[in-house]
Amino acid sequence: MEEMEEELKCPVCGSFYREPIILPCSHNICQACARNILVQTPESESPQSRRASGSGVSDYDYLDLDKMSLYSEADSGYGSYGGFASAPTTPCQKSPNGVRVFPPAMPPPATHLSPALAPVPRNSCITCPQCHRSLILDDRGLRGFPKNRVLEGVIDRYQQSKAAALKCQLCEKAPKEATVMCEQCDVFYCDPCRLRCHPPRGPLAKHRLVPPAQGRVSRRLSPRKVSTCTDHELENHSMYCVQCKMPVCYQCLEEGKHSSHEVKALGAMWKLHKSQLSQALNGLSDRAKEAKEFLVQLRNMVQQIQENSVEFEACLVAQCDALIDALNRRKAQLLARVNKEHEHKLKVVRDQISHCTVKLRQTTGLMEYCLEVIKENDPSGFLQISDALIRRVHLTEDQWGKGTLTPRMTTDFDLSLDNSPLLQSIHQLDFVQMKTSSPVPATPILQLEECCTHNNSATLSWKQPPLSTVPADGYILELDDGNGGQFREVYVGKETMCTVDGLHFNSTYNARIKAFNKTGVSQYSKTLVLQTSEGCNFETQSAPYSQLVDIKKLLAVAWFAFDPGSAHSDIIFSNDNLTVTCSSYDDRVVLGKTGFSKGVHYWELTVDRYDNHPDPAFGVARIDVMKDVMLGKDDKAWAITEGGITKGATIGILLDLNRKTLTFFINDEQQGPIAFENVEGLFFPAVSLNRNVQVTLHTGLPVPDCYSSRASIA
Repeated sequence: MEEMEEELKCPVCGSFYREPIILPCSHNICQACARNILVQTPESESPQSRRASGSGVSDYDYLDLDKMSLYSEADSGYGSYGGFASAPTTPCQKSPNGVRVFPPAMPPPATHLSPALAPVPRNSCITCPQCHRSLILDDRGLRGFPKNRVLEGVIDRYQQSKAAALKCQLCEKAPKEATVMCEQCDVFYCDPCRLRCHPPRGPLAKHRLVPPAQGRVSRRLSPRKVSTCTDHELENHSMYCVQCKMPVCYQCLEEGKHSSHEVKALGAMWKLHKSQLSQALNGLSDRAKEAKEFLVQLRNMVQQIQENSVEFEACLVAQCDALIDALNRRKAQLLARVNKEHEHKLKVVRDQISHCTVKLRQTTGLMEYCLEVIKENDPSGFLQISDALIRRVHLTEDQWGKGTLTPRMTTDFDLSLDNSPLLQSIHQLDFVQMKTSSPVPATPILQLEECCTHNNSATLSWKQPPLSTVPADGYILELDDGNGGQFREVYVGKETMCTVDGLHFNSTYNARIKAFNKTGVSQYSKTLVLQTSEGCNFETQSAPYSQLVDIKKLLAVAWFAFDPGSAHSDIIFSNDNLTVTCSSYDDRVVLGKTGFSKGVHYWELTVDRYDNHPDPAFGVARIDVMKDVMLGKDDKAWAITEGGITKGATIGILLDLNRKTLTFFINDEQQGPIAFENVEGLFFPAVSLNRNVQVTLHTGLPVPDCYSSRASIA
């Protein structure tokens, strides 16, 4: 939790955020600090003048950084954010572009309004203290920026977790430890102050006094203010604008700028963004774990360098002593060389430890902050910052990319002393050239007897040549796109066998493998040609149209099961992942493990349990279909939800990607004409159900006879 504290402090005042607002660049700032760093811009830069000239239509107009030189001094690159006469100034960090922004020279006139409601000078401009992006405020001033309720909640919880014993709120000098809290007064009392200020008589006798710890919990659980619309302050957020990526109220949809935009339910988008942030955190968590292991490796390297240094020095001293007095002066020089190399290696490794430690602390702080944000129950507040947090998480994960967790220095001292020259050559004695690097590993050999394809998956196996003496640190497997295109990496690791799923049916792939170590990579192996299972093909160009084609002879069936990896967490699997049910009363989606993009495919599902008239749905879906709604509710799924489904019923799904159609069968009878046409792309078998339904999957089935005849005639 302590590492998260940097996320909770304002970059201007350095204290915990107070009434934070969200700038359009997704950074936060205290509302009072925002007023302190406002500056006035020339009349020509105002939004009103831009709208009058037709050069701008947005609510917030960003300034050209070149024009900001008007507010810089001597181009020295240093500046400060100042306040009004009554507020202290706080120096800012040097900006990347050397731009400095100063407040107006004269303080604003006295006003009885709060800082949040006080009028903002006309043509005011604010510069983000973190990314140094500048923008001009519109007529709403600072009220046009949404308040970050989620951040306020996280700060409250953090401060409460850091607080020691709760103190009395009415003690005049040194506060004593509180003994009770009044739920009605919302005040903590010590015993003397309770007897003096809250006697148990009169109206106060009906007040409920609770222990301080319980009072803290009740405060934490008390309902927060509901976020309101920045354009319509009396309206609560009710929907989410997909185009603008922000919560909106119903007036925005009826008469505001969002009236023609795509909107979705606030609760659904809240859950979706929470899920996306959680998934992003999983990747970042893995990176943090790798970073911790990497730090352990670096610290071990320090010890190993120390040990190798001692060993090398001892060897060097022994060789130099053998050359008697004539070698003494040269020995000191050589030891100095070794010590210099020693210090250089330690410096490089320690610098890398320091850099990695700082980055890991920042990463851990961001993770803890995101986890606290996920705990929030305010959908609109969460959605205001979720996109920025998801981008930050992905950006931080990318910063741990390839090469970051690789040592910059080896532990070996690549030096060797040659003591063969004659004594008269002692003064020319020096270290020989550093050891040459070890060679690259030999080219791997594909083991053809163990390579195979099954449905749309391919398994490849390889090994190092029997006489190879250079070890390999890992292997890189590459496949083309199935159409003779460019190769791409599909596996990097130490294993010598890999299965690649999700390939196209009836396609030919080329595969090759190479090995690598610290020195470099080997040559590619011989290219292996792989053929995936065939799909049905209705084109019979060499035969007359009147000739009947047996569709079953052209069909290569596929066997598969449900996929636990992509299913909703409420789905319950059994029978080798062929039978599924659900633990929730809400509909949950589960996909098949095999995706189809070519051919004709048919599978069936039997209804094992059907209680209280639920609404299961059966069909196909994209891989990114929503998993917490009924199948077919979004544009990523095609399904059937009614028509003769009871306990013991058999639902058949026929996906004909050659004709781009989807057809349904119930108890071997086709349900009307073709259900869906123009079905193109990669599709996975899909089912949505709740706890009242249990179904079992049957695959590897032939196409129904009725459909075979129609397809043959067609």
